[in-house]
Amino acid sequence: MTQQPAIAILGASGRMGQMLAQTVLASDRAKLVAAADRVGSDWIGQDLGVMSGGTANGIIVSDDVKAVFQQADVVIDFTLPHATVQHAKIAAETGTALVIGTTGMNDDELAAIAQAGQSTAIVRAGNMSLGVNLLTQLTQKVAAVLGEEFDIEVIEYHHNQKVDAPSGTALMLGEAAADGRGVSLNDVKDSCRDGITGARKTGDIGFVAVRGGDIVGEHDVLFAGPGERIVLRHVATDRALFARGAVRAAIWASTQSAGEYSMLDVLGL
Repeated sequence: MTQQPAIAILGASGRMGQMLAQTVLASDRAKLVAAADRVGSDWIGQDLGVMSGGTANGIIVSDDVKAVFQQADVVIDFTLPHATVQHAKIAAETGTALVIGTTGMNDDELAAIAQAGQSTAIVRAGNMSLGVNLLTQLTQKVAAVLGEEFDIEVIEYHHNQKVDAPSGTALMLGEAAADGRGVSLNDVKDSCRDGITGARKTGDIGFVAVRGGDIVGEHDVLFAGPGERIVLRHVATDRALFARGAVRAAIWASTQSAGEYSMLDVLGL
């Protein structure tokens, strides 16, 4: 492994793809070697730097995903669930480490990624932010201390173009709260309130998704008890923080053995 791991970006034309490329190019700890985009994209065959509105950098965007994996030590994927599953299979075939920031995956898709993690290092996180991962730890600890007389609600706010709800970060926080209480989130998750729903079920963990404007990402974990409320909050004001976290995860993953890891592993939390 070289001192500077060779990194490739998938979904190069997307907002996160462009930001990830810029972040790797600006880093003195990693080098950008390849980029891919969906078949039929106007970016295919074009210089990544030029298409991003800057100067040419010699990285030609490809639609041959396997070839991109073969050029890299680590691939970063912020795409869509069905695509990410295929990318994880290619990572396993080529032995290339993979960092996944894709959210909205179902249980079967997560199982496929876990299977791929038996053959290569995979870091998967609903959020790459240091602050959010600290919030996750705090949520677990607070939930473990407070009893069921404290209702837990996870409220998340995102821009109006986000396609999945609850957000991956909200689900991370819900999982942390459930872990703190020693229960499965699948058994206590409540994210579908509409109409006459009846009283709130004791022990449930509720989710509220707000979509509007250009909100980068805000997450509150509300513990509402008799006569008092505790609110844990994280506010992201710059999407670049997610790119920085993903690149940090990629550098870390480049030295790891096969396995599925979280951002908590990357940060040593």
